[in-house]
Amino acid sequence: MERLTSPPRLMIVSDLDDTMVDHHNDPENLSLLRFSSLWEEAFRHDSLLVFSTGRTLPMYKKLRKERPMLTPDVIITSVGTEIAYGKSMVTDDSWIEIMNHKWDRGIVEEETSKFSELTLQRDCDQRPNKVSFFIDKSKAQEVTKELYQRLEKRGLEIKIIFSGGKALDVLPKGGGKGQALAYLLNKLKAEGRLPVNTLVCGDSGNDTELFTIPNVYGVMVRNSQAELLEWYAENAKDNAKIIHASERCVGGILEAIGHFKLGPNLSPRDVSDLFECKEDNVNPGHEVVMFFLFYERWRRGEVENCDAYIASLKASCHPAAVFVHPSGTEKSLIDTIDELGKYHGDKKDKKFRVWTDQVLATETTHGTWMVKLDKWEQTGNERKCCTTTVRFTSKENEELVWENVQQTWSEESEMKNDSNWII
Repeated sequence: MERLTSPPRLMIVSDLDDTMVDHHNDPENLSLLRFSSLWEEAFRHDSLLVFSTGRTLPMYKKLRKERPMLTPDVIITSVGTEIAYGKSMVTDDSWIEIMNHKWDRGIVEEETSKFSELTLQRDCDQRPNKVSFFIDKSKAQEVTKELYQRLEKRGLEIKIIFSGGKALDVLPKGGGKGQALAYLLNKLKAEGRLPVNTLVCGDSGNDTELFTIPNVYGVMVRNSQAELLEWYAENAKDNAKIIHASERCVGGILEAIGHFKLGPNLSPRDVSDLFECKEDNVNPGHEVVMFFLFYERWRRGEVENCDAYIASLKASCHPAAVFVHPSGTEKSLIDTIDELGKYHGDKKDKKFRVWTDQVLATETTHGTWMVKLDKWEQTGNERKCCTTTVRFTSKENEELVWENVQQTWSEESEMKNDSNWII
């Protein structure tokens, strides 16, 4: 979050499973990719992305390997009991201290073992400040009431959250997604970086607290669980800042951005002619996102095999522009784009996608820009990632000229010696 020296224009706080990630209706991950291209093109430079999930940190990392996830600025895991920052996921130790107040996992395990109705979830779903079970929905209310009483008698201050029609989590009283968000907002306020607008997004009972935070906008995606919709009907139906979207998952998030006028909500992936999609002002991030989206469509054969496209790309390059392959080999950027012409449609009918992550542009001197990003390619189940740096200069007519592209294999890349990597 240190990259922002002023209040973020927008902070999106989103649940993952069945909100940001559509597990049931989107095997190609197109909804995720739609959000990714919009976020990187229009929001990354001055906004914050927060994922708030019931998943533990290891299970979140597993999801990142399975889906084309963006890197959030903040990750709140284990139903709001853990907070970490940035790509390195630096733990918030102050939050851990708050979670440990009047909490004893051993006592929780001892008391919950007395309830035959509770079935312990997998080891990978357990954390120091979260004990997770499955329970029949018809038994949840009765067990929750008695468990509260037992644990309070043992001197603990706890919170019990039922979600998804079957999951029951026992947390410290100060835990939960809402409490974690309130803590984060207070932290940002103390630093003089309170977001201008905050949008919370969810689908299940463990997201309910998010919608109770004052002065935030909220969207319950169309496919929300019954327990969240029941809460909405009873508590927030007349709250104009909270909507039940007509679109599922990411579609609902984009719908809410437009509904509340929080910024642009047309994803670059929804634009048919990428060469006609121009920015009014110099925006190197936009240029990079659009180029790699065109690159995906070119190799999938979704755009016409037209010499004019290649000519237009070459015209935007400086004659001496250089491309540094992740292997370290240098060659002319213009020659590299010429070579791209041979690969039109080579990924047609294959599971081939390209996406950009952490696109950040800096004006180093007047008229000169450096853009750093992670560029991902996926073919089938194989994923490759390059840390990419692009240098632009801007002409007097504000058109950007590609001066240099340099790539190195990312630590997250599954392959680091691919001779078929084009650009």
